[in-house]
Amino acid sequence: MNKKEEELARIAEEIAQCQKCPLYKTATKPVPGQGSAEARVIFIGEAPGYYEDQSGVPFCGRAGKLLDKMLVLAGLKREDVFIGNILKHRPPGNRDPKPEEITACRGFLNRQIAVIEPEIIVTLGRFAMNKFLPEAKISQAHGQFRFVDYNDKEYILFPVYHPAAALRRTSLKETEEEDFKKLKEFLFKLSQANSPVKEELVKRDDKEKQMSLL
Repeated sequence: MNKKEEELARIAEEIAQCQKCPLYKTATKPVPGQGSAEARVIFIGEAPGYYEDQSGVPFCGRAGKLLDKMLVLAGLKREDVFIGNILKHRPPGNRDPKPEEITACRGFLNRQIAVIEPEIIVTLGRFAMNKFLPEAKISQAHGQFRFVDYNDKEYILFPVYHPAAALRRTSLKETEEEDFKKLKEFLFKLSQANSPVKEELVKRDDKEKQMSLL
């Protein structure tokens, strides 16, 4: 076990003992997250569901099966990425996370991101996206790569719809598939020697910033 793996294991132990919000009282198991400590890509959802709560494994229910299919479209495997959530315990009845719960859990995910140092953060759904882009709307922001400054570091962010939303609406599933294909293409370009993709993203990001100032 290398240093990154050891630190992620420590964070998981802290999550298992966490009582910062009341969710630990109703949850069956904590769901700290799972995957490679060397991941190029981190996937972040909003909270564990029923099956995740029972197993302690993120995205292992119906939405998880769809995510696995989407990972294939992106040329990725579960064992090569890291998958986690904004909340580490299941909210009762799968209700939306409360602001105070998100605040209580924030430090764990921040530390996981800092340890892994991914190239890209893929947010699954609006709650995860709003962690980095508080005012953004998922219907407008999905499928777009952008730079975000978070905890004194710059990351490439790629918001997509939550797989559960894609299960409910066929049209969103088709959109999700296209977004993950776009992720595959972007990762390929990013891996090429002297790839201009970051430079292109910087130019686009600067243009958007300039437009926002007009």
